[in-house]
Amino acid sequence: MAAATAIPFWSLSPPSMSVALLLALLLTIGGIGAADAIRVDVIRLPSSPPFPAFREAPAFRNGDGCPNSPESRVHIAMTLDANYLRGTIAAVFSILQHTACPESVSFHFLLSSSAAGAGDESGDLVAAIRATFPYLDPISVYRFDPSRVRGRISRSVRHALDQPLNYARIYLADTLPAAVRRVIYLDSDVIVVDDVINLWSVGAGLAATNHVVAAPEYCHANFTKYFTDSFWSDPDLAANFAGRRAPCYFNTGVMVMDVERWRIGGYTRRVEEWMAVQKRKRIYHLGSLPPFLLVLAGDIKAVDHRWNQHGLGGDNLEGKCRSLHPGPISLLHWSGKGKPWLRLDSRKPCNVDYLWAPYDLYKPAAAVLEE
Repeated sequence: MAAATAIPFWSLSPPSMSVALLLALLLTIGGIGAADAIRVDVIRLPSSPPFPAFREAPAFRNGDGCPNSPESRVHIAMTLDANYLRGTIAAVFSILQHTACPESVSFHFLLSSSAAGAGDESGDLVAAIRATFPYLDPISVYRFDPSRVRGRISRSVRHALDQPLNYARIYLADTLPAAVRRVIYLDSDVIVVDDVINLWSVGAGLAATNHVVAAPEYCHANFTKYFTDSFWSDPDLAANFAGRRAPCYFNTGVMVMDVERWRIGGYTRRVEEWMAVQKRKRIYHLGSLPPFLLVLAGDIKAVDHRWNQHGLGGDNLEGKCRSLHPGPISLLHWSGKGKPWLRLDSRKPCNVDYLWAPYDLYKPAAAVLEE
């Protein structure tokens, strides 16, 4: 066997040098001569971690009886962010897998315009979606300008809630084209296990009921805890809920929005006005949820609770494990601090995280050594 080509130690990067030193030690103590040495090619690691890779999803086709007109399309809006990309892809996969008409679903992705400044991260995000779902058409991508809300955001109990993209849902009506008159907004930490068309159909009656948003309501929750004592002790602020039916909590991570009525009613401006109040006087602790509640709580169309089995990520501080609520389930939502992909990777998953795992298309990095 011909002798392997020697590689000078000083030309190796630290990880490669460690491998070379280990091989030299084995050759010395094992009495193996250079002529009998095995050849090992050292693959240098990149200076920065590679962008996550995902397995390609299968092609999903419409079943019999699916309508084929622009008016019959189901529009779904989500944000696109590197930290939540794995969750977004799992959510899209679950939606396509469980609907009878996957080719009738249009996805609208909002990403931060500042992402382009970091190694064209925005291009990587879009490329990841297209590579994972090559048969998905159309995919619409919109750039959200963080400066639009950065001066309006107040510090909350969790850093993730303070990110500008978390507020992009407020500006859906200003972002989506005029042809989109209704949209389902979904957070990136959800899994849909029912036909999303059933949720879409709930929004068809929004105009008839004089509502702009449809979402599951939770009237048993302690509504007062979403606002500070300063809010409730101020009679002018607390009077905001006067005249409404008993205000109930709703989670803005799953909602159907009448985009046209939102535009006409100036709801973006109304939410922004409460964010301005928060900057002057701290009236809530969470991120984008409380201003939505201040404008819409007690004035939305109620949706069956099965469409938001929320809280699976625990609270916003510790993210402890939680069990499923009793009753039928159409959508699982890991709202809270704990995210299933992070808990699974850390090998400390909660039981509910195993319900998310079958939709995970993440492809782990390959080995760095080749024999």
